[in-house]
Order: sequence, then structure tokens, then C-alpha cells
Amino acid sequence: MRPSDSDPGHTALAGAAPTPGLVVRSRKTRSGAVVCSLAGDLDIETLDQAPRTLAALVARRPAAVVLDLRDVALCDSSGLNLLLRTRLAAQREGLDLSLAAVAPTVIRVLELTGARTVFTIHDSVEEALPH
Repeated sequence: MRPSDSDPGHTALAGAAPTPGLVVRSRKTRSGAVVCSLAGDLDIETLDQAPRTLAALVARRPAAVVLDLRDVALCDSSGLNLLLRTRLAAQREGLDLSLAAVAPTVIRVLELTGARTVFTIHDSVEEALPH
């Protein structure tokens, strides 16, 4: 079950106003990790706010970052680039970054490009969270 927008524990990040085709939301967990849910298309036309939003999330240095990609419908090279840049930023900050519930469209891009090998991928958000 996904938290609704009215759930006080589920808030949009500052600067994460919905962009046509992409919505970015985050929530902090009890363990101090942040789950960032991306919904819609990760492509050149929709990534206006997402890079700044994810950079701001990493800069906060949570215990871990989990990108929930279950609702990503499309991922092109610019979407892949965003995921890779976010991974590098997290690595520079000493943070664990995981992908969770990755949509088949994103898995396909990761496999075709060989990028799957650089990400930690989990079947669910719950599995990706630190214990």
C-alpha cells in the first residue's frame, strides 16, 4: 500500500512540484533513511525539477536513500543519467543508495546499458531499508 499525499509522513520535497509526466515524493523512515518515489516518465521532457530535488535529498545526508521506481513508465538516457548522477552524489557523501521495486522498463534500460551492475537493486522498498 502506498502512502497517500495526505499522509503526514509522506511529503513532497521542496522544489518537487509535479512536472508533467513526473512526480517526485519522499518520506523519511524511522531508521532515518529516505524513500524517494518517482512516478511517471524519466525522460528529457520531464526531468526539469528532479535533478535538483534528488541532489537536495542527498545533501541532507540521511541514513540511506532508497529510490522507489515501481511507478516509472518510461526511462530514456537522460533518466538513466539522473540515476547514475544521484548514485555518484550519494557515494561522495558516503551514503548507501538503493533502487527498489524497479519497473520493468527501467530494468531493461539498466540491463541494456550495463548500468545494472553499479546499483544495489531490491524487489521492494521494505527489503531495501536498513534494518
